Amino acid sequence: MSMSDSDTSSQGSDYKNFRQVIRDRLLYEMLRSAKSKDSKSAWKVLIMDKLTVKIMSYACKMADITEEGVSLVEDIYKRRQPLPSMDAIYFIQPTKENVLMFLSDMAGKSPLYRKAFVFFSSPIAKELVNHIKKDSSVLSRIGALREMNLEFFAIDSQGFITDNERALEELYGDDEGSRKGSLCLNEMANRIATVFASLREFPLVRYRAAKSLDPTTMTTFRDLIPTKLAAGVWNSLTKYKSTLPHFPQTETCELLIVDRSVDQIAPIIHEWTYDAMCHDLLNMDGNKYVHEVPGKAGGPPEKKDVLLEDHDPIWLELRHAHIADASERLHEKMTNFVSKNKAAQMHQGSRDGGQLSTRDLQKMVQSLPQYSEQIEKLSLHVDIAGKLNRIIRESSLKEIGQLEQDLVFGDAGTKDLINFLRVHQDVTRESKLRLLMIYASIHPEKFESDKLSKLMELARLPQDDMNAVYNMRLLEGSTDHKKSSLGPFSLKFDVHKKKHAARKDRTDQASTWQLSRFYPMIEELVEKLNKGELPKNDYPCMNDPSPTFHGTSQSASIQANQVSTPHSMRSRRTATWARPRNSDDGYSSDSILRHASSDFKKMGQRIFVFIVGGATRSELRACHKLSTKLKREVVLGSSSIDDPPQFITKLKLLTADELSLDDLQI
Repeated sequence: MSMSDSDTSSQGSDYKNFRQVIRDRLLYEMLRSAKSKDSKSAWKVLIMDKLTVKIMSYACKMADITEEGVSLVEDIYKRRQPLPSMDAIYFIQPTKENVLMFLSDMAGKSPLYRKAFVFFSSPIAKELVNHIKKDSSVLSRIGALREMNLEFFAIDSQGFITDNERALEELYGDDEGSRKGSLCLNEMANRIATVFASLREFPLVRYRAAKSLDPTTMTTFRDLIPTKLAAGVWNSLTKYKSTLPHFPQTETCELLIVDRSVDQIAPIIHEWTYDAMCHDLLNMDGNKYVHEVPGKAGGPPEKKDVLLEDHDPIWLELRHAHIADASERLHEKMTNFVSKNKAAQMHQGSRDGGQLSTRDLQKMVQSLPQYSEQIEKLSLHVDIAGKLNRIIRESSLKEIGQLEQDLVFGDAGTKDLINFLRVHQDVTRESKLRLLMIYASIHPEKFESDKLSKLMELARLPQDDMNAVYNMRLLEGSTDHKKSSLGPFSLKFDVHKKKHAARKDRTDQASTWQLSRFYPMIEELVEKLNKGELPKNDYPCMNDPSPTFHGTSQSASIQANQVSTPHSMRSRRTATWARPRNSDDGYSSDSILRHASSDFKKMGQRIFVFIVGGATRSELRACHKLSTKLKREVVLGSSSIDDPPQFITKLKLLTADELSLDDLQI
């Protein structure tokens, strides 16, 4: 069972980004290859299970699938109509249940389909292959039987998840070291390995080492999670190395495996980019946003589901912009559209004099039906940005965000938090909870005193919120923090002798935005990895790299880092909330798309970072930024991608008995 696609490692001349490679494999290596010359029909049926449907939907659109000759998509576990004149493509997990369903479809005198092309998402056990081979009637109807080794979701052009939504609970919960935890790690390791099988990449595997305080301290299961996962990934990779044709025999990239203990603040703090704020504040279902559009013939507004994804050029341009920048640029685009449009100008002339608001411009252009298609996406984003700015204003998020960042950078302490909670009684329960979680992460020694409980009483938080704060201890493993020698102390006493900060300001980066000082820790880790400065004691290698790997990659990486211009939104804050920015057009985002195809053509070796326990939008954004800065494609992987409300709910579950995600809401 082999893959016939050409080498897709980052050393190839025709460079494709991570998601493009996955899409091409599914469309061309799988769907296009399932062609039978003697078939009476050019159309095929695609049959998948619950997991592979998601894999396909994250990488491809339905139009892409149809273009490859698929006229019908079916669920393997649902009753299906026999189509004996058509061929079927099975993209399924290699489970016993799936194999039995496939055999049931194709066995006997009246099979459901003419011929079956079977593609497994990960390696299949030999006994299941033998079970298939036993049935001679099925064997003659099989056009292909192959392992795709593709069992992850490409959530972004540079991001993937293994779909282990309960990883936090199963690995860090009360039932430490349970069978569930081991199974979760094993599944995660196998799915991560399929990323490298798909890309034909062989990584140098590094991981966060256990942080035992001394030789007499017993290492916990939680502290060994990155080590165990790295070992599992390496075990799968060594099998691929010996069985997959064209699989590299020496290192072609780097993989760093960490867990949420490296950065407990990133999943909680308010991130001020357009993408992060949409997912944090708008109750979106994945990437789906419910947009209200004007009703027909003056009727009531209609609700329309829209996807905020890469196919939307405005989303692609603005998703990583600060919300203030995004709002200004949207207003510019709308204004420019109107000024360049004669019909709109006439409409504007009929109104009273004075400057039009963004909302007025939006309503005006929507009244011009001939431009409805052109303006649809622009109006959508104007509406979203307006909604976000209203929430920011009504929820006092600027003040909350300022305190969050000051706590993280050591410019605010316990006294400032107490004063804020006393003065701002009307702040939402969730915002107060997030402030206390940030405080607890920066001051883990306060767990030993009654400081946290008194702060939570002051914030009037209920017990399940308090659980979320205390459960942050479970993510620490064995920490290097020494217990406070001060012991318990009252709320009236605060120590300012030493600045207590969880982050240092990035002095190498230009000042850009207020409330954008915070940066995720993986930004520092990846930069150190790129320079060859990541400490071997803290981040050891699972495999000894070949001599040629460090001889080429590291020197090339350092050289690229020296010639590239730093480009960041993380910096010391300035007094401005928004900065004017010129837009080169009124509507299109061609300037962004124009360069997208060439962005990766001169890239060095890929860097992969995998975070156990859920990744954040800020970490995904950091990987995009670092790719430009380091001239290396940085790909982020995780068990899931969580917005703050989801992450906090999962934290509450760590010590909850017999509760599900549906039972707990923030």
